[in-house]
Amino acid sequence: MFIDNVALTLSSGKGGPGCVSFRREKHVIQGGPDGGDGGKGGNVYFKVDKNTHTLSHFRNNQHLKARNGEPGMGRKMYGKSGEHLVIIVPPGTQVIDAETNEVLLDLLEEGDKQLFLEGGMGGLGNTHFKSSTNQRPEFAQPGRGGLTKAIKLELKLIADVGLVGFPNVGKSTLISVVSNAEPEIANYEFTTLTPKLGVVVTDDYQSYVMADIPGIIEGASEGKGLGIEFLRHIERTKFLLFMIDLANYRDLEEQYETLKKELKKFSEKLSQRDYAIALTRCDTLTPEEINEKVNFFLNLLSLKRNDLAQKYKAREDLHSYCQDVYERDGNLPFFVIPLSSVSKINVDPIKYALSDVIRKVRDEESRC
Repeated sequence: MFIDNVALTLSSGKGGPGCVSFRREKHVIQGGPDGGDGGKGGNVYFKVDKNTHTLSHFRNNQHLKARNGEPGMGRKMYGKSGEHLVIIVPPGTQVIDAETNEVLLDLLEEGDKQLFLEGGMGGLGNTHFKSSTNQRPEFAQPGRGGLTKAIKLELKLIADVGLVGFPNVGKSTLISVVSNAEPEIANYEFTTLTPKLGVVVTDDYQSYVMADIPGIIEGASEGKGLGIEFLRHIERTKFLLFMIDLANYRDLEEQYETLKKELKKFSEKLSQRDYAIALTRCDTLTPEEINEKVNFFLNLLSLKRNDLAQKYKAREDLHSYCQDVYERDGNLPFFVIPLSSVSKINVDPIKYALSDVIRKVRDEESRC
């Protein structure tokens, strides 16, 4: 079960009380106080583990507590500190204050460990209160209470490429063909009910992560369909691939404009993300029909790429074409290409074209 949003209450441990004790030994006349200090309460930490992909293990644990410190003991022995609570979360998890909705932690890097709540200090034993006027203190400090915080955990998947499209346009098929992901594939809408990640390997030293989310329909940003639940998963992606169905009853322009509108309504920043377009199920049309539809769509996007039909027919490498489209004006796609994941038409070209784009994006980020 995939769970990407949970509410929790976290508590750090309470400090152990100090001890009231007096030294009593044979042949020792003046014993005096020897109560030890209480142990410190356990802290609460968050730790990022890339082997964890869901928040489902918190489903039945709504209140998590660190251990309390143990009481001090005689002979000035300290109580044992409480065991820390380490909460394991997948990369991309945000810790949000349940009352104010403030983002308290944004956990991204593998192995990152952050202190969230500190445990209470242990109380002082009666040996600390001995003085010339009070040589027999019969009191000690109680331990300090721990901290309690109500939070929400939200998981936003981290990927290089996010697939965006209506239901049943071939997103799951593409990610299954180019990566190691194994999503459910069927001939009906909303077969993808949870986000899927796949690693696309292009050579021994180059790879990128692709994310498939449930299909977006008109009104998704307002709660229709499944899109609103998962749109946030593409917020962190570096690049978007719009998948538009050539054989859909909706025309290309309607699909494209609806997807752009829903992204913009959900997040203005997300709508400005760099993107490319794959025109899926091209094996259901003749080359002439594809040529007509593609040229119309390119003209719609102010892209004059008359050689695209030839590249489709020859199934040539897309690298030079992508380099040409890199030099573009405004918020236009990096490339537009017909695609059939089932018939393997342009699968390798789009795989390597996306690798070129991601490499370019990573280089820009490293210079910032």
